[in-house]
Amino acid sequence: MTPSSPDATAADCGSCLVGARGELSFAVIEALRSNRSPAYGIGTVQEADPWGEDLQLALYLLYELHYRGFEGVPDAREWDPDLLRLRQAMEARFLRVLNTELSDAPRTVEEAFAPLLVEPLDLTGSLSRHLETEGEFWQLREYAALRSLYHLKEADPHAWVIPRLTGRAKAAMVAIEYDEFGAGHADRIHARLFADLMVDLGLDPAYGRYLDQAPASLLATVNLMSLFGLHRARRAALVGHFACVEVTSSPGSRRLAKAMHRCGAGEAAEHFYAEHVEADAVHEQVVRHEVIGGLLADEPALEADIAFGCAATVLLEDRLADRIGAAWARGHSALRTPLPAA
Repeated sequence: MTPSSPDATAADCGSCLVGARGELSFAVIEALRSNRSPAYGIGTVQEADPWGEDLQLALYLLYELHYRGFEGVPDAREWDPDLLRLRQAMEARFLRVLNTELSDAPRTVEEAFAPLLVEPLDLTGSLSRHLETEGEFWQLREYAALRSLYHLKEADPHAWVIPRLTGRAKAAMVAIEYDEFGAGHADRIHARLFADLMVDLGLDPAYGRYLDQAPASLLATVNLMSLFGLHRARRAALVGHFACVEVTSSPGSRRLAKAMHRCGAGEAAEHFYAEHVEADAVHEQVVRHEVIGGLLADEPALEADIAFGCAATVLLEDRLADRIGAAWARGHSALRTPLPAA
């Protein structure tokens, strides 16, 4: 079975700008193309849907200036005060809705992480479980295309926290990141392994290639770690995010490795997730006991921020899973435009 909507081939975006999805993203794109200040109406940010396509794309584009930037856009725009002013306003809008949604979320590390340390018996709604047991090849391809927006820069957002930690927490974080970046071997960098997975699935491994197809719910998951990473005041939330990812990664990766094997996706596709089963099981222990433990030993007042980072990660991942699962249940593509056939 293939998605019921017709195939549509998007332009190869790579590090190119994509189409706007509303007034804010249009203002950002035009500002970057013209090397001018962004033009947008008074109140546009406050009236924008914080979960919507327009605001999330605009944020993603501005954050990308701190990663690899865009073709034809001067590197100096990374610190353009007018772009930063707009980004700050959108971040505040995003954070307000997160704080509202998470008003009853746990405030301690133990409460935040306890539910994640035991795999639930009921995996209803789990995308990795669906892909493991009954997912189709086209769904594996869609899942990989969506996740490529993070995995092709895997661990980069979390590296920003390193200079903001000290002692035990810093040493442990560097040890984990060393593994994420291939332990000194370029061909083992996790982003490179994911690019190899994409080739096995008949996808284009170019950085940013599937930005145009990614819905707001996916962009929000990447924007969250960029937001946390770019603000020193959010360093503990970034640690909470990173810990949440590592704690939940191993079981999900095991299911996805089985999904790749069952569908005959290819050796590289299966290897990416098999690699994460073992590595992240070790990382989980280190991040919980050494990174979080070390940070709280140095700055105990940051515990609520760590818990917030974990809760925000769970919230956004659940929103994304709901969107993808609902589309697939109808036999539709979860992307804004479906992928061409492999």
